[in-house]
Amino acid sequence: MAPGTDTSPGCGDDLENGVSKENKNVPFIEEEDHEEYDNSNQAKPGRPPRNLPVMRHCNSQAILAGTSKLSPSGENSGFLPTFRSGSCSEKGPKPYMEDEYICVDNLCEHLGAAYSFLSPGAFYGVFDGHGGVDAASFTRKNILKFITEDSQFPNGVKRSVRNAFIKVDHALADAKSLDRSSGTTALTALILEGTMIIANAGDSRAVLGKRGRAIELSKDHKPDCTSERLRIEKLGGVIYDGYLNGQLSVARALGDWHMKGSKGSKCPLSSEPELEEVVITEEDEFLIIGCDGLWDVMSSQCAVTIVRKELMLHNDPEKCSRELVREALKRNTCDNLTVIVACFSPNPPPRIEIPKSHRRRSISAEGLDLLKGVLSNI
Repeated sequence: MAPGTDTSPGCGDDLENGVSKENKNVPFIEEEDHEEYDNSNQAKPGRPPRNLPVMRHCNSQAILAGTSKLSPSGENSGFLPTFRSGSCSEKGPKPYMEDEYICVDNLCEHLGAAYSFLSPGAFYGVFDGHGGVDAASFTRKNILKFITEDSQFPNGVKRSVRNAFIKVDHALADAKSLDRSSGTTALTALILEGTMIIANAGDSRAVLGKRGRAIELSKDHKPDCTSERLRIEKLGGVIYDGYLNGQLSVARALGDWHMKGSKGSKCPLSSEPELEEVVITEEDEFLIIGCDGLWDVMSSQCAVTIVRKELMLHNDPEKCSRELVREALKRNTCDNLTVIVACFSPNPPPRIEIPKSHRRRSISAEGLDLLKGVLSNI
């Protein structure tokens, strides 16, 4: 995709209209099909179990083809990524589309010469609307401007991002032309040089592909999540069957002012984003950002496996995003689908090899006798 902003509502007519935290000791086996990493491709909706391992364990050590050994994370802090991205957005089985997204591969080119100090820089975001598209559309159009115009930017980037989320939320309350009952989740990724700031309010998700491993960079803000439930109940909210106050399936969102009090007051439905800062290294290959329509039917590891294998075939992030959307539709997702795949290198991911083990294994005399006894009784 050419550098700039992509905010197109769909990804073409060829589509049907219809978790793991980092573990440096677990290698990734490239040759396996992605179905073996995730058995949720059966024709039924539902979120994959988050308490099950999503990576296959092996005693051998994975290495890159043509290299000696994986470097420790963060060791090569001087790595400067180059950005390219692809996106796909489909309404899926719903009768209308409420998702919005933004892709900016070149911040300097997008914002103008006054922001030349931001090179290399990129910005990506997905906004899953509900109660209409007003809140999601307004957020897409304004959140990057609110970040870069904040008084703390660029010296206090994390504070600027947090302030921008609150400013968007308050602007939605003041806008006379917008539906006050409209709301949206918001997940953004701001990358300046080699540092990435992930900000999330809602149940969209950002997943980093790190040499084939899925590293989740955001937490799904569901009302029945323990930390969110405690916060909600402390502020007087209640949860009915997984819904905040019986109305909303997320614990954090922008807008939805029919559920909030006056501006500045704390309420069960929060617009405060959770932030995660990551220093991008050579092992970090791509970022997947998707609305919950994807993650309801696919694990983070399965998505990373699909994208990596697709990149090794054609090195096209837009085709990767299309493939994730196709797979989610095949798995009968019940929601709109929006996916962004952002790569940090112009090259496809290198092949990962699993060296053959040369360890000799033997059995003791006692073990051999025991085995003979078992076999003789069969």
